[in-house]
Amino acid sequence: MRKSILHTLLAASVFSAIASSCAYAENSVKVGQTAKGATLVDARGMTLYTFAKDAGGKSACNGPCAANWPPVAAGADDKPSGKYSIVTRDDGSKQWAYDGKPLYSWVKDAKPGDTTGDGFLNGAWRIAQP
Repeated sequence: MRKSILHTLLAASVFSAIASSCAYAENSVKVGQTAKGATLVDARGMTLYTFAKDAGGKSACNGPCAANWPPVAAGADDKPSGKYSIVTRDDGSKQWAYDGKPLYSWVKDAKPGDTTGDGFLNGAWRIAQP
């Protein structure tokens, strides 16, 4: 009986260690609520956006654009899952995407729930919604 419990605990510990070593988008991106309904948000609860000029799973927002619209970074060990994928940016860094659309935050959103970037640049920027 003791041996069985010990094996179960050991197996649970190994599984937990393996699971925690793999990062998925759900650790960086989740669904939150804003005045515009269900919205993708980052780990801090800040609204995420997509850019209409992005195409083919590639980001068109680089340089000064990325300074104002920071890409949601994916780590080297992160793995795509479900509708979440990872795109490679022009500088070689990795960025989370949802349903093929790269995800960004907006520097002018001050607190969780803000959606001040929605519709910016004649509607090119939109809140990311599941």
